[in-house]
Amino acid sequence: MTAAPGPARDRPATSAPTGRGVPGTAAGATPAGVAPTGADGGESAAVRPVRPADLPVLGELARDALVHDAGEAAALVSRLAAPPQERVWTALTTAGLDGVVFASLSATGDAGHVDLLAVHPAAQGRGLGRDLLRAAEDWLRDQGAREVRLAGNPPCYAWPGIDVRYTPAVCLAESLGYERYRAAFNMTADLPAAAGDRGDGEERQERERLAAAGVTLHAAPPGERAEVAAFARRVWNGNWAWEAEQATGCHYASRDGEIIGFAAWGSRPAWFGPMGTAEAARGLGVGRVLLRRCLAEQAAAGLTSVQIGWVAPIRFYARAVGARVERVFWLYRRDLG
Repeated sequence: MTAAPGPARDRPATSAPTGRGVPGTAAGATPAGVAPTGADGGESAAVRPVRPADLPVLGELARDALVHDAGEAAALVSRLAAPPQERVWTALTTAGLDGVVFASLSATGDAGHVDLLAVHPAAQGRGLGRDLLRAAEDWLRDQGAREVRLAGNPPCYAWPGIDVRYTPAVCLAESLGYERYRAAFNMTADLPAAAGDRGDGEERQERERLAAAGVTLHAAPPGERAEVAAFARRVWNGNWAWEAEQATGCHYASRDGEIIGFAAWGSRPAWFGPMGTAEAARGLGVGRVLLRRCLAEQAAAGLTSVQIGWVAPIRFYARAVGARVERVFWLYRRDLG
């Protein structure tokens, strides 16, 4: 059984992680006094904290289990094991390293998230997914969460919710009393066409039009994104600031010395986003140009298509790069008694 519970996007700004720092659970530590527990509330010898040496094996497990995300599954495990410093989180595995679950607290601490749940295909059908989910629920309850969500916890997340194609995950959630409360969507853009292969003339005209409006385009290499992050934090939220800093690629536009828009890709491995343009600069075409610059980098990195994650402005992406709605995610929640 595989689950994909946990921009661009439609994510609530209130989910920026600002909780207590916890020593890296991937280093084998859990908060003092917390032990993983089984479905009956008692301690379970079958579930234990993840250790650093486990991560390569769990990356391979995720690759085998997450059939719709196999190419980036190992990178997702690595990403979830290196969240923002202040995030309260854990990762639990089974004795045989044939199942894993990542869980974390929201910024407010009253909601918990199951960020990833995967069981190796050879071990499915034995109830390991249920045991891991129950263990994650118990850990979240002990941290003070009153609700658990099978939904992404930005800025460090795997998916917006459960991809509807992971049918066993949907069945597990509903069998345990989870309520489906929202849907989210990804769009897919084919490369290299979506990256802007429209001829030198049109590209030049677009650059000239922006230049005439006083707009300058820039690449922001890793380690040189403090101003972009500050812009994202001021105009939107800390989630996007963190993602801009962590992204594989980042581009921004400025006018009169002030940043007016940015776009990034790869913070969530292989996906595009986040992207935003300041309200005063909308209508200039800044977002479209920054989007295409990012997609061109992703094409150069060898990708043949790109997912635009957790999309809100569907019409914009459809018109700008011919993107189509393709992945659908259901978000689930239930109270922790």
